[in-house]
Formats: sequence, C-alpha cells, structure tokens
Amino acid sequence: MHVLILGANSDMAQALARKFAQAERAHLTLASRDLELLAKQARDLEIRFQIKARPLYFDATDFPSHAGFYHSLAPKPDLVILAFGYLGDQKRAQEDFGEARRIISINFTGAVSILEIIAQDFEVRGHGGIIGISSVAGERGRQSNYIYGAAKGALSLYLGGLRNRLHPRGVRVLTVLPGFVATKMTEHLDLPEKLLATPAEVAEDVYRAYTRGKEKVYTKGLWKWIMWIIKAIPEKLFKRLKL
Repeated sequence: MHVLILGANSDMAQALARKFAQAERAHLTLASRDLELLAKQARDLEIRFQIKARPLYFDATDFPSHAGFYHSLAPKPDLVILAFGYLGDQKRAQEDFGEARRIISINFTGAVSILEIIAQDFEVRGHGGIIGISSVAGERGRQSNYIYGAAKGALSLYLGGLRNRLHPRGVRVLTVLPGFVATKMTEHLDLPEKLLATPAEVAEDVYRAYTRGKEKVYTKGLWKWIMWIIKAIPEKLFKRLKL
C-alpha cells in the first residue's frame, strides 16, 4: 500500500503516518512545506517500521502547482490522507479579509484543488481511498470560530459529494470529524481535558473507521452526541449562547 499524506507535518498527520506504517506496512509519501522537518520524520519512520518514506514539497495554497505535484508521483497512491488545516484567528479575520481568505484557502479551497485532481485519477483507475480531516466546528456556526467552521463545514459537504460521486467506481471517502485535539494548532487554547484527544487516539479512531469501511467518524466518539445536542438547540436560543 502506498499512502500520500498531505499536510504531513501536522501532529495528527504524524500520528496517522505511524499508524499506517505500523498496521499496514504502508510506504509513505509525506507532503508539506517544511522539507527539513519532513525528512527527519521520513527517516524515523523508515528506521522504526522498515518501510519506505519520502518527503515532498507541497503548498496547499499554490493551486497551479497541484496538478504537476500529483502527476509527478510514481507510483500513484492507493490512499490519500488530507491533513492540512489552519485554525486562524477569528477576531482578526473579522477585521482583516486577508486572514479570512487564508483560513478559507487552506481549509477548503486548497483541499478542493488537490482532491479534484486525485479524484479524477481514482475514478479512472477504479481504485483508491481518501481520508479527509474536517472538524466538528463545521457542524454549526458559532461566534468563536465561524469562519474556520464555515470552511470546515464546506469541506465536510464537499467530501460527502465526493463520496457519492466515487462510490460507483469503488473509491472510498472517509470524513473525519475531530473535536478538541492536543496539537500545536490548539496549544494556546484552554480546552477541557475530558473532551481532549491525543493525536494517537485520533489515529486509532481513524484507522478503525477506515478498516471497517465507515463513511464518517467522530473523534473522540463522544463528539457525535455532543454535536447532536448542539445541532438540536433551537436557533432562537442558540444565538444567545456564548459559544
């Protein structure tokens, strides 16, 4: 199995790389902007799991480069994990469209740009799988992160449509909806420990969902019920909440 991980320097991506290397003996293509860090990660994975891992430069917001990046891959991946993301600063995004655009470009536009290229290849081959990491933030708009949430909500909707499109060709699409995860992206936030997952826990949940052929997975699983409650709150009440 050959696995392409986009955004491979994120904490969740690194955990997923270790999980697929260990459980599937997968050969890995690690793609992100920091090649020096990627190279260190690739060497560690090769030594630890006796697999092949190669680092490649990839910029989610350099849309014109995406086709050349993917078509240069040899061999083509059997599975693609889309793990890049950007939480951004909600308050700054409200005042500075540049920040809002960056949040949207990384979390949604960049994902669509590269995944459409990949989907076309998988569709022709009649083979492949896509794991897209979205967020529970996209399930309902909240004042604290609604621009990030809107981008992730769009990504979830997009992944659902992609799943519908590719299912007849035998291509699987798994949507991952993490709640709070202890990563570099969230280390500045004050998050409740009982709802906080580690990247390793996320990787276990994702791998289990993938091997069981699931279409969607919440991680931790408790978030499925939390979001059910949040989505059930009437708008007249919800708009008064400080969330």
